Amino acid sequence: MAIQVAVIGSGREHEHRAEEVGRLLAERGCTVVTGGLGEVMAAAARGAKSAGGTTIGILPGERRAEANEWIDHAVVTGIGHARNLAVAASGDAVITVGGSWGTLAEIGFAMRLGRRVVVLEPGWDVEGLDRAPTPSEAVEAALADFG
Repeated sequence: MAIQVAVIGSGREHEHRAEEVGRLLAERGCTVVTGGLGEVMAAAARGAKSAGGTTIGILPGERRAEANEWIDHAVVTGIGHARNLAVAASGDAVITVGGSWGTLAEIGFAMRLGRRVVVLEPGWDVEGLDRAPTPSEAVEAALADFG
């Protein structure tokens, strides 16, 4: 089974780096999991698809049509922000790119679940998280436990 890495975050200013993270993960054979919507989520999925990767979008709403165009498999939850738990739980590791309060919630869930969380700088300053200055170093850190 392929390693699944959740890419979480938000902010248009972070899209370029999120796209690179998605591409690098796909090049390593990982499935990219996101919240399925725009900005960082769309950019990570776009990057994964550019490298022939597979993407999963875990949507807050009730319609698959809400997913961005780079999502292969849309999981419709109908539970709004509570879907953040499903995003965090679906990643074997988590990379955070930018983000706001929803991202912080996902970080908390991922840490509680024992997932490795890597912050692509700049980002949330939370004790216990790995930090990486570049997309390639973030991917390396996220995959460190998988050989």
